[in-house]
Parts: sequence; C-alpha cells; structure tokens
Amino acid sequence: MPNSINSMIPIGVRFMVLSAFGFALMSATVKHVSLHGIPVFEIVAARALVSLVISYLDVKRKGISVWGNNKPLLFARGAVGTMALMCVYYSVTTLPLAEATIFQYIHPVFTALLAVFFLKERIQSSTFICIALCLLGVYVMVWPEAGPDAEHALPMFSVMIAILGAFGSSIAYVIVRKLSQTEDSSVIIFYFPLVALPASILLIGDQFVMPDLYLTMMLVLVGVFTQIGQLGLTKAMQTQEAGKASAYSYVQIIFSVVLGIVFFGELPSAWTYLGGALIVTGALINVFGQHLKLPFIKR
Repeated sequence: MPNSINSMIPIGVRFMVLSAFGFALMSATVKHVSLHGIPVFEIVAARALVSLVISYLDVKRKGISVWGNNKPLLFARGAVGTMALMCVYYSVTTLPLAEATIFQYIHPVFTALLAVFFLKERIQSSTFICIALCLLGVYVMVWPEAGPDAEHALPMFSVMIAILGAFGSSIAYVIVRKLSQTEDSSVIIFYFPLVALPASILLIGDQFVMPDLYLTMMLVLVGVFTQIGQLGLTKAMQTQEAGKASAYSYVQIIFSVVLGIVFFGELPSAWTYLGGALIVTGALINVFGQHLKLPFIKR
C-alpha cells in the first residue's frame, strides 16, 4: 500500500502540499501580528531575518558555497520574490485571509504559461483541466464580491496588489525551476532573504514598532513557517514540472479557509465551499488523472 500511494502521489506533489500548509500558517501569523499593529515592511524584515539565519546554517551544513553559480539569476529570484512577498503580505493584512489567499493562487496560470515560453515545458491535458477548474473555483468564490457593490466589499487597491503579488510569485517560481538545473535548493532559498532583508529595512522608515515578547515570538514563527513553505516549494519545483506542481498548490486555499474560521472568525459563504470543491477536484485530476484512466485525459 505505501508503495502504491507513493507511485500515485509524486514526491513533488507531497512537497507542494507541505509548502501550502507552511505558507497558510505563515499568512495567518502575518495577519495576526498585523492586527497587533506591526507594519507590513517590519513583518517582511522579521521574516527575512529568520529565514536568512536558517538558510545560511542549512547551506553551511551541506558544506557548499552560499553564493552559488548563477549569481545574476539568483539575485533576480531574490528581487522578484521580495516584491511578490511584500504584495502578498499587504493583501493578507488588508483582505480576509481566504480572499487574500485566493488572489495569490492565480499564479499557477501565470506559471504554467511562463514555463511554456521560458522553460519549454509541455503542459499536460490534466494540468489544463486542473487550471480551468481551479480558475472556475476562484471565480465562484469571488463572484459574490464581484457584483455591483464590489468596490464596497473589497478594497480594489488591495485586490490589485494581491494580483501583482501572484504574478511576481509565478515569475519567481519559473526562475526557481531554471536555477534548479545548476543550484542547490538551499542556495536558492538563501538568496530570497538575502535580498528581502535590506530592502524591507530601507522601506520601514519611521514606521518601526517595537514588538513585545509575544509579538517577537510570533514574528519568529512567520519566518519558521515561511522556511517550511519555501523548502517544500523549492523541492517540489525541482522534482515536478512547474505548471503541474504550482497547480496543486491551490490546496493552500483550503488551509487558509480553515485557519480563517478558527482564528479570525471569518466564516466562508456557500460560494466559498463550492469554489473550494471545484479547486480540490481540479487538483485531484491534475495528480491522479494519468492513473485513473479518465476518458477525457489524453495520454
């Protein structure tokens, strides 16, 4: 049975689920500390500091150089990732957790398309179906907010920032896929906080808020959860095609819905549950379509 499960659930998919759970916990913690008055750039800086220390120790543990081989592309990954991270954190702090996560997860569409043009990858039929169902699920979940009174329900600026963050994330994921051909995963991860820390410190300005012991611990957890998510993501992109791996990461939406209910009292509507069901269905087709011999999946 374990061997059967391992053959049906690729290692890259399992890493992506771990990544999704780590990032969901990260988002919930970011929202929590923001409600206690910690500004976004300070949260980014705290997360980057923790990740930088953990990443550096991990690289040294492996006995390899922290600087890698393709330095320009590594710095580009760090810069794009930093921009995307700031956008994501802003959306998490200004939108409900479920909605903020949904907007983040437009990125698999961008990733799959970018992978075709820049990585010359071929998108499988199951991935097309997954993306279609996931986008439909996103639409269903957002549709009640997209009516005539949408501007009163969700701040449009926050929505646009969230979409920008999703696009930035997709670029970063494709760069990771490219870097994985020549770089160790720990080095790729190390460059993210290496760029994010000085950038966020410069942007904090006079908005710095001295956290108490409890908030300091929460800020550390932001970095820890991020590291878990980042490690899972990097491993997933190394062992799975970019489009397929990123499509399955939609399960973070489900994690975020649960965390929103439990910790923030954000009760999803029936539309959220319907959209979530479509997203999960798409993810399952993406993973199991090749094995279940569905008639609409071309080999």
